[in-house]
Amino acid sequence: MKKMISTLLALLLTAMLPMVSAAAADTKSDYDYTRFKGAGVTLNVYNWGLYISDGSDGAADVVKDFEELTGIKVNYTTYDTNESMYAKIKSGGADYDVIIPSDYMIGKMAQEGMLAELNFDNIPNYKMIGDQYKGLAYDSNEKYSVPYTWGVVGVVYNTTMVDGEVDSWDILWDAAYSGNVLMFNNSRDAFAIAAKKLGLSLNPSSQKEIDEIAAELKKQKPIVQAYVMDEIFDKMTGGEAALAPYYAGDAITMIEDNPDLAFAIPKEGTNYFVDAMCIPKGSANKEAAEMFINYMCETEVALANCEFIGYSTPQAEAVKLLPEELANSPIMYPSEEVLENTEVFEVLPEEINTAMDAAWSSMKAHEEGGSGWIIPVLMLLAVAVIILSIWRKNVRKKRDDY
Repeated sequence: MKKMISTLLALLLTAMLPMVSAAAADTKSDYDYTRFKGAGVTLNVYNWGLYISDGSDGAADVVKDFEELTGIKVNYTTYDTNESMYAKIKSGGADYDVIIPSDYMIGKMAQEGMLAELNFDNIPNYKMIGDQYKGLAYDSNEKYSVPYTWGVVGVVYNTTMVDGEVDSWDILWDAAYSGNVLMFNNSRDAFAIAAKKLGLSLNPSSQKEIDEIAAELKKQKPIVQAYVMDEIFDKMTGGEAALAPYYAGDAITMIEDNPDLAFAIPKEGTNYFVDAMCIPKGSANKEAAEMFINYMCETEVALANCEFIGYSTPQAEAVKLLPEELANSPIMYPSEEVLENTEVFEVLPEEINTAMDAAWSSMKAHEEGGSGWIIPVLMLLAVAVIILSIWRKNVRKKRDDY
């Protein structure tokens, strides 16, 4: 059903796009999408994987449409975690003009002077972003970001492999599903789940809390099949695992591809997140990057992205045009009761971040391949070899003495 709606919507959007483009040029006198045509401008856009309407399944190809409308070439590449994106930009390994981090990472990058302040005169469509998504703690002064999507984290599960109701994070620690549980392959999300299971805040404030959460993750390790990010799509839709925590928008995509899958938001509470568009400091094409951000906020474009990727849109006009099955989806738009039991990631002090990363690395190094015992055993073998060598030398010496 969703595929059919997606195809019909895509055809409608395709038919409307020339009118949308004309409207952008003709009725918005303060904005001109054609002003970089012929200037040879190229934008480097860095986004999450599977996070834009890309032309597949008959949907709108947002990047291609932007290129044709503006004459700007877009180099579009993807990442799988906030942390890998941050590390690449921090290292200076690549130059990007538009990035789409999550809330807490935006706050961190802003604090470290990694983001450019936006000129909202070049982003007039910002006015169509709902007020409830603006001025949040990660960008309280509305300087660095324009909300792109929002959502919650829950449990994706295979109804043919899981018995009973799924309503708690505890199920990801259930030994009955040993070898059939997937887990986030990034520290912030994994720590958040274990923290909620323990009744703690997903924003740890002390080494004691970090140690407690890390210990809970270690208890889970024996039943975890793999730590994943984008790999979850193939594993869950292919029936290779029974349970996995993941983002609501991607859950919709997976359920569409495998109707045996379902999604649950645990009763202990979960993470509420906002992903937003930003421009890294030093972008050589800042005004063109702001044009791209403005285009992504066009009603028809925001609608196409929302419908295709399954994530909730903060663009108020696009929400009104959503197909009924998405507008009423408890996955895409959870009830107020569910949302009241969510918590947002905060920008943690550097010492807490460092301690969390160290605990995560220690846990992963010990886990992978069940190889935590290898180093101690190798050390014992090395000692044994040394002792044997000394013994042989002593034996030879005694023989020589005779």
